[in-house]
Amino acid sequence: MSNEDITLTAGDAEAIVQPGNGGRIGGLRVGGLELLRQGERFGCFPMVPWCGRIRDGRFRDGAAVHQMPLNSPPHAIHGTARDGVWRTARTSRNEAVITYDLVDPWPYSGRVTQAVTLTEGALTLTMSVETYESSFPAQIGWHPWFNRNLGAEDARLDFHPAWQEERGDDHLPTGRRIDPGPGPWDDCFGMPSGVDVSLTWPGQLELKVTSREEWVVVYDEQEAAVCVEPQTGPPNGLNTLPRLVTPLEPLEAATTWSWRRP
Repeated sequence: MSNEDITLTAGDAEAIVQPGNGGRIGGLRVGGLELLRQGERFGCFPMVPWCGRIRDGRFRDGAAVHQMPLNSPPHAIHGTARDGVWRTARTSRNEAVITYDLVDPWPYSGRVTQAVTLTEGALTLTMSVETYESSFPAQIGWHPWFNRNLGAEDARLDFHPAWQEERGDDHLPTGRRIDPGPGPWDDCFGMPSGVDVSLTWPGQLELKVTSREEWVVVYDEQEAAVCVEPQTGPPNGLNTLPRLVTPLEPLEAATTWSWRRP
């Protein structure tokens, strides 16, 4: 099937899925309000086969050391799939399933499948990484750019993490867990009971980002947007907390954004 944009609808909600632009969600409108920052590099893109930064672009798998391109020098950031063209597997009025085959510079063969499901009150993103050949470490995550302002007051962010990963001068976790500090953030937090973060645009909309995963990066250092990024491990996790994809066991994750109007 083609890789053209796909429009999903449910009630007064509309989502744009862009297989040809890195498998990202290009837009999410609820009652006429566009929740995602617009632009070719924004919306919400999948982070796979890793999330955030890999230190110096290098990760170890057993005795092998692999070098990824330094697309955020001196590190490699956010995986390779957001730069690729995905294929549409199937669509309906409110669901799309798209796939991406892992290719160079990623050193292992595998397939990523992302399902996007829209209801009148929620958007659910589900992703899996599978292989039929060599096992390999991987991560799954999502990087939404939520508009800070929808035309009235700025969004208010509310979450209660158990800890914050101490961030070093190189923007990577040092390995120490500290008490959560005040923003602005470009930081990773631990939520052992699952990711649960609320964004409230006063008088307009309340949106809740949830996931069974235990890690979330919050990035709100830019004036235009707030990013709430559920993921299967911390930045540099291919080295510090690898999750293995095997022929018998894919890596799977999901996140749901649910909303309500006042």
